This record gives sequence, C-alpha cells and structure tokens, in this order.
Amino acid sequence: MSHPRQDATALAQTLREGTLSVQEVVHSCLNRIHQSDAELGAFLELEEEAALARAADLDLRRERGEELGALFGVPVAIKANLCRAGAVTSCGSRILESWQAPYTATTVERLLAADAIVLGSTNMDEFGMGSSTENSAFGPTRNPWDVASTPGGSSGGSAAAVAGGLVSLALGSDTGGSIRQPASYCGVAGFKPSYGRLSRYGLVAFASSLDQVAPICTSVRDLELAMQVLSGGDPGDSTCAPLPPLAPLAPRTHLQGLRIGVAPQYFPAGVDPQVKEAVEQAIRHLEGLGAATVEVDLPHLDLALPCYYVVAMSEASSNLSRHDGVRFGTRIDGDGSLDGMFSSTRGRGFGAEVARRILLGTFALSAGYADEWFGRAQRVRRLIAQDFERAFETCDILVAPTAPGAAFRLGERNHDPLAMYAADILTVPASLAGLPAVSIPCGFTSEQGPTLPLGLQLIGPPLADAEVLATARTFEESTDFSRSPTQGEDTD
Repeated sequence: MSHPRQDATALAQTLREGTLSVQEVVHSCLNRIHQSDAELGAFLELEEEAALARAADLDLRRERGEELGALFGVPVAIKANLCRAGAVTSCGSRILESWQAPYTATTVERLLAADAIVLGSTNMDEFGMGSSTENSAFGPTRNPWDVASTPGGSSGGSAAAVAGGLVSLALGSDTGGSIRQPASYCGVAGFKPSYGRLSRYGLVAFASSLDQVAPICTSVRDLELAMQVLSGGDPGDSTCAPLPPLAPLAPRTHLQGLRIGVAPQYFPAGVDPQVKEAVEQAIRHLEGLGAATVEVDLPHLDLALPCYYVVAMSEASSNLSRHDGVRFGTRIDGDGSLDGMFSSTRGRGFGAEVARRILLGTFALSAGYADEWFGRAQRVRRLIAQDFERAFETCDILVAPTAPGAAFRLGERNHDPLAMYAADILTVPASLAGLPAVSIPCGFTSEQGPTLPLGLQLIGPPLADAEVLATARTFEESTDFSRSPTQGEDTD
C-alpha cells in the first residue's frame, strides 16, 4: 500500500504558518508506516516516542514565536549507515545489529538544526554493498510501485520510504549509484553531490574516496532545500570542501544557452529500448526548452564498472578490517584464540556479498598484485575523469539514463553477482570522477506487467551542483513524470 507523497518544502511552510500541528503530521506519518511498512520493509528502526516528543516541542516553539528552521516539522528518515548518538546504526549487518553510535553525523545534526524530525533508520544493503537492498541482514525492501520488484540499492529503504509516501525526505549514501539507481527504480528524485560537497563525518565507511551522503526526495525543489541545509564546510571531515552552504539558482522556465552533452557510450547494448526511448524523448524536451545538444566522446566509459569494483572492493577491504569483534559490535569467541574470535565474529557477522568483496579487495591489495589491480584501476579512474573534463569543455551538463532498465524482480539476480553489478554501469562513472549527478523520473514502462518508472541522469562538472539541480528542476516542472505509485498505475 502506498500513499500520496508530501512535498517537504510545502509541508514546512504549512507547519510554520500554523495551519497544521507538527504532532498531527508525525502521527499521520507513523500511521502510514504502520499500514504499509510490514509489506515494504523500508524501516529497520522506528523511533515513535522520540519523534512525538520532538513534535510536541516544536509545536511549543512555534506557539512561543521562536525562530523556526527551514525543515520545520518535516518527517525524515535516515539510512542505517549514518550515525546518530544513542540510536542503533546497524549498516544492515549482523556485525553491528545492536551497536549504538556514540555521536551524530554532521548531516544528521544539520537536519535536526533545521527542525526536521527523524522517524527512524532505513533498510540498506549490508554496508552499502548491493544494488537491490536484498543483501540486508534483516530482509529485503520492496518497491512501492510493485512489491515483487526491488527498490534498488543500496539506499533502497530510503527510496521506498519517500516513494511510498512514508516520509518527505530521506538521507542515504551514494558510492557508485546507491541514491540515483534507487531513485530511478522508485520514481523519485535523488542527488549525488560533488565529492566533498557534503560532510562524510558520521557516515560509516564503505569506500572512502567514493562515499557521499546524499538526499532523496519527492521533487528537485526539495533536493535544493535539502542541499541548502546539509552543505557547508566541516572541520570534522578533512575531505569536506570549505565552501558555504549551497545556494540554489533561481527557478527558470527555459534552458536557453545551455549545452547538453550526449555521449554514445551511455547507451550501450545492454540498455533497455524503452529506457533509451524515454531518455531520447527527454533530450528532445530539453531541446524544446532551449537547450542545444552536443555529442561528446567518453572513450574510457566502458572501463568504469570494472575500475569501480576494484577500487571500491579494495577500499572496503581496508575499511571493514575494523570490524573484528574487539572494539565494537558483535563478538563471537569461537575457539578462544584471537584468530578464532576474528574468524567466528566475521563469519557470523558478515553476509556473503560483504565477504566476497572483502576477499576480492584483499587480493587486489596483496603483495605482488596491488599495482596490477588497484594501481591500474586508479590510473583508469584518472583517464575517466579526464574524459569528463574534455567533455565539459564543449557542454555544460551531460544527459544519460540512470539505469539500464526498470526495477528488476526480487531474487532475479541473487545468484549472478555480475548481473547485479551491471545495474550500476551507468552511475559509477560520475562517482569515480567525483561529479554531481541527479536522477529524476522521465517516463514509465509496463513491459514487465506493472507500471514502473524510468530515470534520467544529469551530470555536471565538479562543484556545479546548483546548475545540475536547476536544470533538473526545469525539466521536472515542465513534465508530468513525478507521480506516486498509485497515480502512476493508470499511465501507459
């Protein structure tokens, strides 16, 4: 069961004006979650008492005439790999199933400072490793458009919560497409900022040179508001750029003077014909708004997927070595020896996909192989970044599909890791180059039976976050693809 979506920007304005009480809104969201989430599986932890207490406090603050934040009273959900002091931060893994974070992530603190209300943590592929949210130790999440289909991953819980009308805004993380691909599958708006534009402090690491905290919302306007709140320098994160909060560009009704880049490499043979047709129609729509189309060449794009997985698995092998049963999380004593404790803890705590990636990453970093695998992947990564640099000499924004197809069925790719990895083939290039990229709905398909959404990806140069979002908003507000699952059922 899905529900009408709530626009966070409009909801915050309504609550500031006093038309509704914050407590009414939170009660409504909790009721929707109780009605739907047993089927969807979007949430891992629900914090009802804390959310209702915060709602009551915000209502009192409004009555006293105090200054109210940009997200006043807006219910939000947080992916389970973002730390919140005193809350379980499981990362979708048995190894952290009862671990409570001792501090709060910077991005979560900024949501709270803007007067948002956290309802709970959302399901995810274990440690962000997956493309379907089926690698969660606590069961899969289901797509609100079709509960037999995946919502994508690894931020599938956050995407399903927004698409299903359970919350107005959710935080996730994007390493190789983990916000954009679920946004495409669930028909919502998801934005991966430029690397360093949002603080990673408090985000449990998967691949540190790729991970980014990222928002997912019902609209691009809400993404812009979220980025205003979340962005800005952070002394707690040395990789966070010392820049002021992102200032959205003024809304516009045309794209005169904008050069749209289209690369044939973003339309490989594996892209579904309906996806290709929807994106080509979106390009024609952008041209109708005044944009000029330029063909660009990205000659190393076909190497992005293997490059990404070598880099990501290698960094994961290093980052996840801290989960050993000694310092925090689950501990299984095993045979009583130190090695036995390590082996037993990790054997019980890590799922099959995480173990696979740790083993492959450890091999890629091992003596005699590090330069052949990890070193070569880093050199290829630089070639991919240089391809983008050259492309942006002749265009302002790149346009591409977000995913090769619509959401696939749950269980369909569980026994074929390479087919699962291929779901990220169109999102990993922007991640490797650290570029801002957004996914927005651009069409629907009924090829598999149920109506499912399709996603359009817009990619910009480094730190061109505001321009990417402004272009996406112009497209979104001049089309009619941003619908809830119930609204989309009648769409051909």
